[in-house]
Amino acid sequence: MNPRCFLLCLACMAALAGCQPQPASTASVVRIEGPTMGSTYHISYVPGSGGQPAAAQAQGAVQALLGEIDAAVSTYRDDSDLARFNAAPAPVCMDMPDTALELARHALALAQQSEGAFDVTLLPVLEAWGFRHGAAARPAHEASPAPAPAELEAARDRMGMQHLRVQPGQLCKDAPIRVEFNSIAAGYAVDRVASYFAQQGVGSYLVEITGEMKAVGLKPDGAPWRIAIEAPLEGERQAQRIVQLNGLALSTSGDYRNWHEVDGQRQSHIIDPRTLAPVRHRLAAVTVAAPSALEADGLSTLFMALGPQQGFDYAQARGIAALFVSRRENGAGFATRATAAFDAAFGASPQGEKP
Repeated sequence: MNPRCFLLCLACMAALAGCQPQPASTASVVRIEGPTMGSTYHISYVPGSGGQPAAAQAQGAVQALLGEIDAAVSTYRDDSDLARFNAAPAPVCMDMPDTALELARHALALAQQSEGAFDVTLLPVLEAWGFRHGAAARPAHEASPAPAPAELEAARDRMGMQHLRVQPGQLCKDAPIRVEFNSIAAGYAVDRVASYFAQQGVGSYLVEITGEMKAVGLKPDGAPWRIAIEAPLEGERQAQRIVQLNGLALSTSGDYRNWHEVDGQRQSHIIDPRTLAPVRHRLAAVTVAAPSALEADGLSTLFMALGPQQGFDYAQARGIAALFVSRRENGAGFATRATAAFDAAFGASPQGEKP
């Protein structure tokens, strides 16, 4: 997945360091973890009646779900359904699994609502700016030249949400675009895993996948799941804001983990689809809370593309709970700004709060 700011789980950070699945008979909270999507997942849950699901059962189910999603939409393996779609010459319509179709529908809706500021067909542009995928990926922060205008114009012919559509059971394209769902797939996975635990009768859980989170219910001692939102600092991990999460998903996106030096200037990996260039505003990170992790994941990416003012206005007008963290003009730290919905959900930020 694309590097992003990670949310820190204060309630279980120590326990998750090298933890193994614990049977319900010896632990009030069962914890499981494993690799996925080039990163990891960590899950804590309070078993339902009869101690179900057991740790081994839950871990097997979670890994099966994540494997299903990976087989459907991974862009890091040549045999995924999405990789086959990307490799097919246009125009084409292909039978696709529900996972790919649901992600495509969500991406198309978000692109329309944002007037093109959200785009899942940017692979040619990312590659032109040096942010390549898979084995061709270069280390973050590596210097590179800016792409020539002609190269970007050529990339424009191979991207665009207007070339993508969904019809019953099929994904279609009318131009040689390549689709990647890295900006929303982790959130989708969180929702799928959360749904599994709900179906198992689990009323209290915390699901984290590659930094995307959703928490429901209270821990056995009656305490809420507490999450720390990471400050956008390079080279260190520090909590900026602590929130109590119950029934909501949380997603944070930022520009400080993955960037390159291009012609002597720092360039974010976040591309504005409207300009085909890395964003140049001062927004360092944005956190979104929403009932769905899929929704929160996509919106946090969108707001990073829109920037501190346009993104804030978009969120405020639609009642979206979001926290914006921007670099000050003089370089002296950060300024935070929360929407009314964020303050309503978590309370106003403490006075003088700063990373």
